Amino acid sequence: MTKTYQVVGIGNAMVDVLWECPDAFLTENGVQKGIMQLTDRDRGVELYGRIGPAREISGGSAANTIAAVAHLGGRTAYVGKVKDDQLGAIFAHDLRAQGADYDTPLADGDHAAETGRCIVLVTPDGERSMNTYLGVTEFLSPSDIDEGQMADADWIYLEGYRFDGPDSHEAFAKAIAACKGAGGRVSLTLSDPFCVDRHRAAFRAMIRDHVDLLFCNRAEILSMYETDDFEAALAQGAQDVGVLACTDSEHGAHILSDGQRWHAPAVPVRVVDATGAGDLFAGAFLWGLSNGFDLEACGRMGCLGASEVISHIGARPESDLRDLFAQHNLL
Repeated sequence: MTKTYQVVGIGNAMVDVLWECPDAFLTENGVQKGIMQLTDRDRGVELYGRIGPAREISGGSAANTIAAVAHLGGRTAYVGKVKDDQLGAIFAHDLRAQGADYDTPLADGDHAAETGRCIVLVTPDGERSMNTYLGVTEFLSPSDIDEGQMADADWIYLEGYRFDGPDSHEAFAKAIAACKGAGGRVSLTLSDPFCVDRHRAAFRAMIRDHVDLLFCNRAEILSMYETDDFEAALAQGAQDVGVLACTDSEHGAHILSDGQRWHAPAVPVRVVDATGAGDLFAGAFLWGLSNGFDLEACGRMGCLGASEVISHIGARPESDLRDLFAQHNLL
């Protein structure tokens, strides 16, 4: 039976504030380069006041992935919490404009927190340092999960970052039960090595018991299995999950499943902004998988999606990804 959705994502709902800056700005403002750092509201306001004119674009890691699936023509929806405020309205409009369904109940306007925002500092080498005020997205709860929607999805896609929330684990459990109970499948992205450090035991239990497809990068899988041996980490991950898709920057991506392994080469491109590379890899991969392409082709699609998004500022595609796939004989 054909389901309404090919992919439904669950994760943070953020507005990205992107600013290009010299490395010295990071040092002067105590920002650790190349990772996502959680901030409170006061720190977010302080940092925002120190940057110059910036671009404000709807973001959130899993939301970027779902936007990519929608961009490719996939049937998709998203679950993530925003407030009934200006940034919340921007987030909802942008995601719906991509073609995704978005119906998560808004937090009331009198909620103490605001819609989350991520100040993304992009240095000349294209690396991004993210300073994230989660705001109301941290309060995603089981009541925000529509079990009917989860049951009507071929795949659900869970964002590791969303483990940083008091009720998110229960929300994920509810979504997984509804999806799996209706014959759907579960994918998870580890999001960040420091996120893995904070929630390793919970991640391991979820991966072992529920996850069909795991997305990660080299640093994240090394953190997950607490080793410096990349090959050993890949082997362990392949034992724990049906499909493992691990990106490795300029070295491409490794796809492992059922004792087989494929390598998808990276696509050479000048890096302008690395924001969203993993998000677009996952979006293109999931679109390919849900449309019947084999795992090797999905890996190549993922690398092409990642190469497109790092060639410009912002974490949403600006070129037609289907045209890009066709140029590389994938369609």
